[in-house]
Amino acid sequence: MQQELKSEITKQLIINKAFSLFYEHGFKTTSIDKIMKETTLSKGAFYHHYKSKKELGLEVISLKVEKRVVNGMILPLKESGNAYQILQEVFVNRLKDFSIYDKQHGCPMNNLINEIGNNEVAYQKALKNIIEQWKTALVQLIERGKVENSIKKDISSKATAMYLISSFEGIRGIRKLYDTDVVIEEYISGLSFYLQQMKV
Repeated sequence: MQQELKSEITKQLIINKAFSLFYEHGFKTTSIDKIMKETTLSKGAFYHHYKSKKELGLEVISLKVEKRVVNGMILPLKESGNAYQILQEVFVNRLKDFSIYDKQHGCPMNNLINEIGNNEVAYQKALKNIIEQWKTALVQLIERGKVENSIKKDISSKATAMYLISSFEGIRGIRKLYDTDVVIEEYISGLSFYLQQMKV
């Protein structure tokens, strides 16, 4: 039992360090050696848990990146209350709440999509799964808004969901280029205007 616990702690340490390094320096430039140096564990400890960097990458996506998007952007969409207000609060407040560190480094998921989303089917599938979960939750919320009469019935739920996701991810990437939140404030102003057009 003690050995199992130690093994799990080791695995979590590798995953956490890998996520941080992928986020700060990129996936491709982060080697197994670099990850293990950060953990102060031996390379043997890595191969005890993983066959390859690819296997670790997929676990980082499912255990760290996906969890982050689910907790921050998907679960809040499923809460009870006025659908339009939830939509507004989730997208606007989430942007305002990001730390300076997060603003400087962008979205971990979007970074991975841009860096490795086109060169490995397994990565594509894992990242696409997160987007599809997010899209589904948004479509369900918009449809709920139509029923409760807080969102116009002629709005295309799927098109709106995809627009909101892509614009949100886009501004996260663009913010990395700036030293201030001016672009985020401009985006929020435009987003608020867009959302206003949906309101009944």
